[in-house]
Amino acid sequence: MKFLVAIILFVGAAFAASADTVVMKNGDRLTGTVVKSDGKQLTLKTDYAGDVNLQWSAVKEVTTDKPIFAVTPDKKTISGKVTTEGDGLVITPSGAAPVRVPLSDVSVLRDADEQTAFDKSQHPGLLENWNGGANVGLALARGNTQTTNLSVAFNAVRATNTDKLTAYVASIYASNNAAGSSGVTANDIRGGARFDRNIVPKIFAFGSGDFEYNETQDLNLRSIWAGGLGYHAIKSDSTVLDLLAGGDYTRESYSTGVLRNTGGIVVGQTLFHKLGKSTVVNEQIFFYPDLTESGQYRIAFDLGTVTKIKSWLGWQTAVSDRYLSNPIPGTKSNDIILTTGINVSFKH
Repeated sequence: MKFLVAIILFVGAAFAASADTVVMKNGDRLTGTVVKSDGKQLTLKTDYAGDVNLQWSAVKEVTTDKPIFAVTPDKKTISGKVTTEGDGLVITPSGAAPVRVPLSDVSVLRDADEQTAFDKSQHPGLLENWNGGANVGLALARGNTQTTNLSVAFNAVRATNTDKLTAYVASIYASNNAAGSSGVTANDIRGGARFDRNIVPKIFAFGSGDFEYNETQDLNLRSIWAGGLGYHAIKSDSTVLDLLAGGDYTRESYSTGVLRNTGGIVVGQTLFHKLGKSTVVNEQIFFYPDLTESGQYRIAFDLGTVTKIKSWLGWQTAVSDRYLSNPIPGTKSNDIILTTGINVSFKH
């Protein structure tokens, strides 16, 4: 019995000795496993309280039993056991000289699992890093009236450190099949995608394709291919404002037999902004002057908001407006789509 107790005490002491240790400036001493730090908070995984977040500015000493990954002020990532000496963090790689970094300059610490996840995030697969949402609205009336209204909005964004891919779809369908009515009153489908690639931190190249079908405007298909350069006027966690300029080629095919091929320039801006903790706003406007026919142009405007109800559920409103200065005879210049309803978001 005494032998068994001695073994248990020895094993317990061994586990305690192998734990990472954090000493706070107020004298508190905590043991566990250092998971990560972003220079503001240190996450320590403990057996008795789960993950504990500590203010980095209140940390006095850190000692790890296993190697962790640290990012130095010159943006180099090194792996080694960590100790503290005075106001400095000492990282000792295996078989290399120790590296000393002032505690106040430590920006990133990661354990092996966190580093693996970070490395993967730097080179995600095409099906990874997607964020977005969709909403569908349906209204039916039967009896004295025979109406159908269907609206759909969808958007998705895949962003990495070097590029961003954005895709969207917006459509509305409405019909009135009561006696003496005109049947289809709206049938408009718009969609497109844009790819941005960073050249330098503030400047990027972009390429985009936008497509539209509009039955009431006799439009079979409008294809707009554009490319050029963009500038990150504002880029923060809460706001991203981009300015873009370049050239475009447009092809329009109408059910009346009209076929148009035009070339021109494109200028515009896109805005992403967080309003508080629950609402996100996405807005963009593009102006397409036609260089092949003087005085002709197009304007494309899109505005969408999503307010979270839960992490995966929200309320979405989307407005999509297209203005054409030279519509074919018998049709109007302006077409607006408004959709609103429950939004189901996804993240992969």
